[in-house]
Amino acid sequence: MPDTSCDKTLPSLGELESARLSRPRYQLTIVFHPDLARIGERAALSFAAAQAEVVGRSSPVFSRPGESTVTCALDDPYISRCAFVIEQAQGGLRLQRESVASRCRVAGRDLVDALYLDGEELAAGVPLLLAHSIVLMLRCVTGEQPGACADCGMIGGSEALYHLREQVLRAASSDADVLLLGETGTGKELVAGAIHHHSRRAARPMISVNMAAVPAALAAASLFGASRGAYTGAARSQPGYFQQAEGGCLFLDEVGDTPEEVQPLLLRALQEREVQVVGGELRRIDVRVISATDVQLDDPDKLFRAALRHRLGALELQLPALRDHPEDIGELLLHFLRAALVKEASQLQLPNLDAAAIEVARWADLFYAFARYPWPGNVRQLGHFAARVVLAGGSQPVIPEELRSALRAHSASAQSEPPAQESGVAEVAKSRRRLVDIAEAEFREVMQDCEFEIATVAQALGVSRQSVYRRIQVSPDFRLAGDVPEVELQRSLRRCDGDLREVARDLRISHSALRARLRNTGPTA
Repeated sequence: MPDTSCDKTLPSLGELESARLSRPRYQLTIVFHPDLARIGERAALSFAAAQAEVVGRSSPVFSRPGESTVTCALDDPYISRCAFVIEQAQGGLRLQRESVASRCRVAGRDLVDALYLDGEELAAGVPLLLAHSIVLMLRCVTGEQPGACADCGMIGGSEALYHLREQVLRAASSDADVLLLGETGTGKELVAGAIHHHSRRAARPMISVNMAAVPAALAAASLFGASRGAYTGAARSQPGYFQQAEGGCLFLDEVGDTPEEVQPLLLRALQEREVQVVGGELRRIDVRVISATDVQLDDPDKLFRAALRHRLGALELQLPALRDHPEDIGELLLHFLRAALVKEASQLQLPNLDAAAIEVARWADLFYAFARYPWPGNVRQLGHFAARVVLAGGSQPVIPEELRSALRAHSASAQSEPPAQESGVAEVAKSRRRLVDIAEAEFREVMQDCEFEIATVAQALGVSRQSVYRRIQVSPDFRLAGDVPEVELQRSLRRCDGDLREVARDLRISHSALRARLRNTGPTA
């Protein structure tokens, strides 16, 4: 037999591709630059020719995703030619700064000499403030560098959004029903609109329905329509949402909050593509359904029918949270600021290349503050804070106090984590607090920071939920969702265009409690 002891089997193409895609790729993204057109440009750190990369005025070179032929360095006179050096070290990166170099802040800390960033920090994204004029996001990503793709109305050039745009275009080329999954504020209605806009049904209407606001008693008439005289007060035939969307698209928002009694009706309509008009005949329908939810439909406590869940999700798209693409914060913030400036006719002006250094510094600080925050409310929350910047500012940008407080709380939790052996003791001590010992000012601040969610407030204060309920009942400043008069609720729903999270903020009540109230009773006209 031939001697094969020295034969070596080469790795398969699949193994090579998997290894290539899983290899860490480090990049810098411009979150703020005095030349606003450069926000969103990025530079790949290859570490190819050497083990270190110099970051400064003349290197590295940045380009817009999909436009790699046009490159440019930061070219800012306030930044040293070598602001700092980045080296690969022990599964992370080591940042080294010379004492004579321009100032650099890393995630809220001054880079004095050297600083090590581990893989977890780099995966989350590390904001950098160079001198007083440039904000960068240093991040470790995997996969291919995003290329050119239709923007689909989405702001940002991150890998996460590139893949989401690809999925949107693939979904648009099909006529299958789509289920959008993602946290609140990730832009599910925008994605639904993009799918419809790029589909063959684009010329027909897209009708949006908030399923949490559809009361069980009126569900059949609301969804499928009612004929004249079908019930008391039905003076004329009323088309349902399915008929209104005929030939187009029906967007079922917050479908996870569909009342249990309504789910069989919805399932039958989707399976048979026909609806039973209340007091009338069966009608065939030609409608594409796109639904969205921020809850776990597979959770047994949700009482959501498995058959309906799978019928809704012939295609499923998972929308990324903003913390999964923090490199897009600069472009998003700039977009929202511009929109708010126009809407409010504000005298506040964005900077330009001729702006004074102090003005540039104020804007850089603002963008740096936004880049450091984890944004639990995602893109919607960022947009609201951007609007508050415009409303709060006169001729200068002002960071909203709510964001300052949130940043302080985030920094404290990140940098002052109690030792593992002490955490249990701290938790017990915290749980022993009495609500009567908590000042009204602290209670008010925590209620606002936690957006009036009872469970979150109780956890933050270290008291029971029953104690929070009792405090609200005797407080002149707060109330429960069930205590809001119906007339006031209706006014707020109209004022906020049905956006339940905005309604909750407007009324200063719990969003989850508001959803539960509407799910049980529905808004009455």
